Amino acid sequence: MTEGAGIRAGDLPDDLTAAEVGMWQAYRNGSVYDLRSGDAVTDDPHGGRPWGPERSVRARTVAWLLLDGPPALAGRVASLKLTGVQVVGVLDLAGGVVGPYVEMKGCRFEKEVLLPESRFTTVRLVDCSVPRLEAARLHTEGDLHLPRCHFHRGVRLTDAHIGTDLLLNQAVVHRDRRGLSIAGDGMTVGQDLQAEMLESYGEFSLRGAKVGVSLSLRGSRLVNPSGRRALNAPQLTVGRTLYLTPAGLGDPWHTSGRTPARGTRVQRFACEGGIRLDDGRFGDAVDLEQAVLVLTDDQEVSLRRVQVPELRFLGERPRRGRIVLNGARVVNLMDQATSWPGAGQLRMGGFQYENLVPRGPFPLTRRLEWVAAATPEYNPEPYERLATVLRNGGEDEDAREVLLAKQRHRRENLPVAAKLWGYAQDWTVAYGYRPGRAAVWMAVLWAATSVAFAHAAHPPLRKGEHPPWDPSLFALDLLLPVIDLGQVGHWRLDGGWQWLSAAVVLLGWVLATTVAAGATRLLRRG
Repeated sequence: MTEGAGIRAGDLPDDLTAAEVGMWQAYRNGSVYDLRSGDAVTDDPHGGRPWGPERSVRARTVAWLLLDGPPALAGRVASLKLTGVQVVGVLDLAGGVVGPYVEMKGCRFEKEVLLPESRFTTVRLVDCSVPRLEAARLHTEGDLHLPRCHFHRGVRLTDAHIGTDLLLNQAVVHRDRRGLSIAGDGMTVGQDLQAEMLESYGEFSLRGAKVGVSLSLRGSRLVNPSGRRALNAPQLTVGRTLYLTPAGLGDPWHTSGRTPARGTRVQRFACEGGIRLDDGRFGDAVDLEQAVLVLTDDQEVSLRRVQVPELRFLGERPRRGRIVLNGARVVNLMDQATSWPGAGQLRMGGFQYENLVPRGPFPLTRRLEWVAAATPEYNPEPYERLATVLRNGGEDEDAREVLLAKQRHRRENLPVAAKLWGYAQDWTVAYGYRPGRAAVWMAVLWAATSVAFAHAAHPPLRKGEHPPWDPSLFALDLLLPVIDLGQVGHWRLDGGWQWLSAAVVLLGWVLATTVAAGATRLLRRG
């Protein structure tokens, strides 16, 4: 029978196989067409047991049904629901408009599935074996579900538009010839993108993608050690939260998206390769709780210019590679001391955060090590940002300690003379951040020199024109520059006493200058 009016009326084509006849009738009836044998090993779509012709349908027959299939039986809705079926040949629906509901479970595809520029209502491929999925510019009004599927040469969803949810939970995706596992550049997902417990072997690319609600990679494993990045998602926009967090083991894919209950065995998010989220926009948070980051020396987790209300940096400290936060803007930085890498592995130039929300002990000494790790070459900005945040939180004393640490770091890069002057300021008044120290030094010097000058010979320069000798007042007159107490200039000191008086004058000027510098610094902060 030729294609045409008879088929539109529901007549069977003449060249269908027995398996295709059953599929054709199930399509018109809207029922599930199940060709499983009942043996779990044989029915495993990812196993090595062959499926014979009794379980095989031609890809062109599937395309015929979906693009120009017969009408549904009276009172039924036509749909393609296949279970345990092998599709032979290339399933090519490129540019087509598919109206029926499509659901395939535990199926095998002999060759790639081509869906570029096609339109669907909802597509569900569950636990299927697919050599490759080509779906650039795919448009679905509803969901695209691909849970537990194995893709042997990658998935391409470039510029696709998914009306509601995209599910890739527990999928296994291997790289294509360009090293990409999932290419989703420019993709738009109306609601959630769930790729929990995903195994990605290659680069997962989401450049410029938009996700309406949340993007979840809970418990997933991204592996791309030979490439530069395992997750490449610059300019990613997520309406709410990006989850790079644990998933509960044993949860069915349709109940994922929840935080594992206490006591549940979990699988942590693990990434072997770089992560790039530059210029991303996230409505609620970027969550890296318990994340395991395995990087090489030239790989990095890059959050350059990211904007997010809350960054939860609560993962495992990476042993190699870099964490880059340059230009990022965060309201709440939730972190823990054990998550940040060491010196040379952290970059925070222009990183702005308003509140620190440490989880667990994070003493100021460790926080200063955190800043120092980000500034192997002196940069005042991270110190000043931390001091501002601490001061805004009412921690004025800690803020002064941070600014003092900044001056000490700066001193290490100065010439010898300036470095010595810096040490003098540090020892005396701690660069003005501990002004009480100057009073202690003054008191000690005054007491010591008062005792010393009490034993000094002090003939007057002009008889009858001098005040009464007072060693304590004389010592104080030497210590206080500018102020004249009427003692200096009336007595002659010789030998070592002259050298002592000169030293006291010099020390007085040093103390006065450092106090003035500290006062100026305090006024500038005010």
